Amino acid sequence: MGCLFCSQKSKNKPKFQQNKKPEDQISSTSDKSKVNSTLGVNKDASKDGGSAHIAAHIFTFRELAAAAKNFRADYLLGEGGFGRVYRGRLDSTNQVVAIKQLDRNGLQGNREFLVEVLMLSLLHHPNLVNLIGYCADGDQRLLVYEYMPLGSLEDHLHDLPPDKQQLDWNTRMKIAAGAAKGLEYLHDKARRKAIDHLKTGCEHNLVAWARPLFKDRRKFGQMADPTLQGQYPVRGLYQALAVAAMCVQEQPNMRPMIADVVTALTYLASQKYDPRAPQPQNIPSTPRSQRNSDAFTR
Repeated sequence: MGCLFCSQKSKNKPKFQQNKKPEDQISSTSDKSKVNSTLGVNKDASKDGGSAHIAAHIFTFRELAAAAKNFRADYLLGEGGFGRVYRGRLDSTNQVVAIKQLDRNGLQGNREFLVEVLMLSLLHHPNLVNLIGYCADGDQRLLVYEYMPLGSLEDHLHDLPPDKQQLDWNTRMKIAAGAAKGLEYLHDKARRKAIDHLKTGCEHNLVAWARPLFKDRRKFGQMADPTLQGQYPVRGLYQALAVAAMCVQEQPNMRPMIADVVTALTYLASQKYDPRAPQPQNIPSTPRSQRNSDAFTR
């Protein structure tokens, strides 16, 4: 995930060691039947939006290989620590999908993979990408998601072509609020450590980069994306940094509840910034979180 305020890019991605065991393979047709019946269970969706009919579709590897044209290089959407993501078109429905081919040398065994698929198939929220189905043929592990034609957030923050416009401040605040709402849903509804799947070397590098800057007021401006060229509200930036400062506290009990983060970012997203309007000069010397964080923490 890219940072909305800066253009710091991650250089380190999590590495996986080979840890496959014979029992991790789906060894029989009966085992597949048990898996398929488990993942095909229909359950009521939560009240936070979603479908009343939730079931992960089971794909064969041949189907997904055909959809992605045998995983050709020109179908590659991106690559991360968990594997590669390809664009594909399902022959059965003509639907365009994103196919994540997981690293077969990863740490996940078959049981962990199936638990993750079951969990993801039950998560439905407007701010989360929906899982459509999965494939577990032999040692192949693939996840099929709905396709996002506009790409990832990183695609709109880094290495933009000259004719592509930067995301303005108002749009960035809307994205931040939406992402927080998705995280809130995961925190509240997916109590099986779903958040752990979101933790990557992007995240850790970004926190390590930001923490020292919070200690020096003169460096607060460095946390704004330089490509914005100063087109942001200074007070709004400081307010956003106050929320960020609390979220990266060393002690977990000093961090805010996700519901409070959603409230704060939703408020910031509602404050429309007009670059032509005069900016206030009375900016606090430190982020509010460092002066009085008790009212915003658990």
